[in-house]
Amino acid sequence: MIFQCMFAVITPALIVGAFAERIKFSAFLLFTILWATFVYDPLGHWVWGMGGWLKNLGALDFAGGIVVHTSSGVSALVMAILIGKRIGYQERPFRPHNLPFTVMGAALLWFGWFGFNAGSALAANELAANAFVTTNTATAAAGLTWALIEWQQHGAPTILGAATGAVAGLVAITPACGFVNPMNAIFIGILVSVFCYIAIAKVKAALKYDDALDVFGIHGVGGIWGTIATGLFAEKAVNEAGADGLFFGNVHQFLVQIMLIIVAAVFAAVMTWILFKFVDALVGMRVEKKDEIIGLDLTQQSEAAYTVIE
Repeated sequence: MIFQCMFAVITPALIVGAFAERIKFSAFLLFTILWATFVYDPLGHWVWGMGGWLKNLGALDFAGGIVVHTSSGVSALVMAILIGKRIGYQERPFRPHNLPFTVMGAALLWFGWFGFNAGSALAANELAANAFVTTNTATAAAGLTWALIEWQQHGAPTILGAATGAVAGLVAITPACGFVNPMNAIFIGILVSVFCYIAIAKVKAALKYDDALDVFGIHGVGGIWGTIATGLFAEKAVNEAGADGLFFGNVHQFLVQIMLIIVAAVFAAVMTWILFKFVDALVGMRVEKKDEIIGLDLTQQSEAAYTVIE
């Protein structure tokens, strides 16, 4: 139960990255409670709970590719569109304010994800060990691939890109880690960086929505690819409680995974739209323009993180 509490709190927290620097703290608190209750909880039960209708259909999601990442990624996209762009977006650069902190955060995520994924075996056994190894392998492959893509596209690899790719790898392997072998985890990691890079560098640039931390581009796209990849690479030789995927002769499992994506994405998008409108009508979602310009540290928390006050 308490392990599931961790999943329930981090999933709506992922959405925060999409509307960073624009939302009232009161609205954030209310929206988070409502989203966890009316979006995460039903999805968690449908996919993982005894009697869950998607579970009964054979849906495979070992540690949250659908329940956590696809749901939050799609919801983040809806939130980013509804709340609007940050002041000055696309007129001036918005760069990470502290690259060492970013790298440290990614490293802590990588380490913590072993508990997230391997812990979903709910035992210290062979399945947990497989999930641990596939998680690390896919993440390493994705981080390296992203750096190579940047190198080819821009003439130099960056540590920010490698960290971004690593997070994408963590996301993509999450639904598959307890169903696939380590070699196939490499392919999952390589391809997620390709898909997520295209989503951020090409699709986001073309559509011009302001997803501040690329929650949809990483978690949404990565979660969707990971769910598809589970339907491709899963094998009962790894996990008897799972199923064989398309590449092991089971077309049905692949189709179930596709249906899983459609159900989760539509449900999350519709519910997020409803909850946004409700909270906006109740307390207002977006901060005043002057508050956004001053910064939310001061205007929402009355604290100075980096601002010098004389």
